[in-house]
Amino acid sequence: MIIDRSSEEPFVPPPYPYDRLTPMKEMAAAHEGGAIDLSIGSPFDAPPASVVAALAQSDTERGYPPSNGTPAFREAAANWLNRIAGTTISGADVGATIGSKEVVANMPHWLRLRRPDLDTVLFPAVSYPSYAMGARLAGCRAVPVPMDENWRIDLSAIDPADAKRALCLWVNTPGNPAGGIDDLAAAAAWGRANDVPVISDECYIEFTWNGPARSILTEGNDGLLAIHSLSKRSNLAGVRAGFYAGDADLVFYLQELRKHGGFLPPGPVQAAAVAAFDEQTHVDVQREVYRARLERMCGILAKIGVDTPMPEGGFYLWAPAPDGDAWGLTERLAREAGAIVAPGDFYGEGGAGYVRIALVQPDDKMDLIESRLS
Repeated sequence: MIIDRSSEEPFVPPPYPYDRLTPMKEMAAAHEGGAIDLSIGSPFDAPPASVVAALAQSDTERGYPPSNGTPAFREAAANWLNRIAGTTISGADVGATIGSKEVVANMPHWLRLRRPDLDTVLFPAVSYPSYAMGARLAGCRAVPVPMDENWRIDLSAIDPADAKRALCLWVNTPGNPAGGIDDLAAAAAWGRANDVPVISDECYIEFTWNGPARSILTEGNDGLLAIHSLSKRSNLAGVRAGFYAGDADLVFYLQELRKHGGFLPPGPVQAAAVAAFDEQTHVDVQREVYRARLERMCGILAKIGVDTPMPEGGFYLWAPAPDGDAWGLTERLAREAGAIVAPGDFYGEGGAGYVRIALVQPDDKMDLIESRLS
């Protein structure tokens, strides 16, 4: 469904998706040991001690931090992406962010300031809700792009008329919620052929299970932007640290605009981010933790008749609901297991027959789920 917010009607915020789970939370909380929240990808595991120490000892609290990122932050971010994905960016190609959600939600507004003649945001039909909401907040048309049977964006399904009006095309690899891996080379080629910036949300890049980590910037920078975050990689969602990188003209525009908007990643956060980007061992350990949890939950679900494939990437299971009744499966898991999960319609109409399960809780919580269901 295309959502057009270009009229003059006042915008009324819809209910926040996860607020709709309140009855499930109450049901799950009735279990001895309480509710187990698997609905949101909020990390539970500890961040590295060296990163926490850098956060506390940066001595950057008094002065205003640079909006675009300190030279150390930008170089560390560039070096990290080059190391894990084979890109060739430099610190000059990078701008710091306050996490990644603020960038996703605000990007259509900023792009429309740059190109007021365009009004359309293209995004995967089953995806992170902020792609569509960002378009609505900017008064743009939010146009979902169909996905194939492997939950990959189908570029051939984009209407040429929508492409001509497009401010950007969002891609997300590994994908949230379904864990698909897009053909990023094809997305880059489509964007260049249609003169549409392609913005690749890559916040789960180091939890890629099908092949190596992938970034769209391996295709070069022109017309492309990659968004990254330390929230998932380093269990730092509460710190809010991320960056954008890519096309020189677009990066410069965003850097200048964000200065005026007062988007200032705190100095201690930038210092902690440098430490996190420079340290790889904690991520390697976390990868194995998430892989084990995913495999274990697949087994638990199979025992109650919900056969769920491993994702190609990310730390979510995209579980097909029996008879396509996602809210029914959501209620069953809350009632029987005390587990709160997210119905797939939170991520688009095409997700209505699935639930998303975030494997962020520790082993003792997994033990509780398994014992309750058995």
